[in-house]
Amino acid sequence: MKKYFLLFLLAVSCPIILHGQHNSQWRGENRDGVYHETGLLKEWSSSGPQMLWAYQDLGDGYTSPAIANGKIYITGLTGRNLTLYVLDLQGRLLQSKVIGRERTEQYPGPRSTVTVDDGKLYIYNAIGNLWCLDGATLDVVWTKDLFRDFDGRSIRWGVNESPLIVGDKIFMTPGGRRNNVVALNKNTGALIWSSQGMRSESTYCSPQYIAGYAVPMIVTSTERYIIGLNANTGELLWSHSQTNTHNIHPNTPLYSNGMILSTTGYRGGTVMLRLTNNGRGVEQVWKTRDMDNQMGGVVKVGDYVYAGGHQNRFWFCLEWNTGRVMYRERELAGSSVIYADGMMYVYTDRGVVYLVRPNHERLEVVSSFRVTLGTNEHWAHPVIHDGVLYIRHGDALMAYNIR
Repeated sequence: MKKYFLLFLLAVSCPIILHGQHNSQWRGENRDGVYHETGLLKEWSSSGPQMLWAYQDLGDGYTSPAIANGKIYITGLTGRNLTLYVLDLQGRLLQSKVIGRERTEQYPGPRSTVTVDDGKLYIYNAIGNLWCLDGATLDVVWTKDLFRDFDGRSIRWGVNESPLIVGDKIFMTPGGRRNNVVALNKNTGALIWSSQGMRSESTYCSPQYIAGYAVPMIVTSTERYIIGLNANTGELLWSHSQTNTHNIHPNTPLYSNGMILSTTGYRGGTVMLRLTNNGRGVEQVWKTRDMDNQMGGVVKVGDYVYAGGHQNRFWFCLEWNTGRVMYRERELAGSSVIYADGMMYVYTDRGVVYLVRPNHERLEVVSSFRVTLGTNEHWAHPVIHDGVLYIRHGDALMAYNIR
């Protein structure tokens, strides 16, 4: 088993968990790419931040790490199987377990980030299987085949949904005509509700949860629509048409102050919706074909959003309320982005990580470094946890000290 460790003398220590379980999910606490860290570096050395360690035996895959309770959970492809790896915060392998079969066709390997919730792990593979595991023993608690059990459908590149858990419910999108979106009991896998939605296939999207209205809602993208569902019952609250050349919409909708932004690649562009009628309806505020982020997510900083384009190969800054393009630059095109402590962390599909200061007047790159380890495409989203930046590139997971 290949490992490559560069251990920092003051390596990140594993915190003692005293009060209950910590949870972890896709793209941070609110699925908006914002990590609530402080005391982070505002610039790096010419070679980038110091690498603390690297683990290089994950196999193929595009999942980001989930980090909770002093452990790192990440999946990869071994042979034809999905394997879960559990590392400590120094990059040492604690446990591994073959979970089941995984996609081995073009772009092989898992896509969906592990969701950690109340001591259990929720793992979804690219061929429609959902598992709940005990976080300590890795024993299977329950499993569902969303294609078989809920008339779901396989899609061209393999499903790519990171499970969303709110309260006792886990929300998933089988994409069937009868069972378009479902809510399951997170402890047993039993069906709580099923919604026909708009009877539109799933489209790689991980859903968003929005509270504070007449009813709490789940917002997600399917093949031809953005939809809002009552999180308690599955009732369809509203829908809005969303299409592009291939009807592929992987980005989680971004919510802020009564508005929902959805952006897609293939020149689908970006649309802004405003919730109306206490959340039971929406109206379009603006739409632009300029910023067409394929799957790298966006971040909102103040009154502006930042993201890389797909076929429009630029880095964009847009005004949140109007959609006005403040600037576009080629340097950071084709990228994923997260935000923490006043800075943006941009990982491009060319394998360069940039530290960028948000500035709605011009692109302000502060530092950068190139990822030299790992295999295949640079598509996994970065993660920040306890002053450490985690970058996954194929079979390698790297940890960088950014505090």
